[in-house]
Amino acid sequence: MEEHRRSKRIPISMSLEVSSLFKQDNVKVANIHAPIQIQNVSRSGIGFSTESILPIGYYFNAKLVFEETGESLSCVVRIVRQAKSEGNVRFYGCEFVGMASVFDYLFDDIEKISDEDL
Repeated sequence: MEEHRRSKRIPISMSLEVSSLFKQDNVKVANIHAPIQIQNVSRSGIGFSTESILPIGYYFNAKLVFEETGESLSCVVRIVRQAKSEGNVRFYGCEFVGMASVFDYLFDDIEKISDEDL
């Protein structure tokens, strides 16, 4: 498998639901209601699994709540890759879009907690 990581991945357990997807040319897919399980997070994106089939290149709004710190982050992510996993589950790689570097402190805190757990 080709390595795509630009930043350290931190294993994390979070849940989200994707209710709509959109593209930059105002194409929108609504009423998806795809439950997803976030597998890892990094400064540049998230990895998650779901049984739903989601199109590559589409964006969705997400609110990540870091249970370890109590901080939350509202962001836009773009789906950049998909891989088949076990059964009907698919793994997706997404990148954060337009994330301000002011949020780097969140990832600093999460990386410290992750390193302490090792």
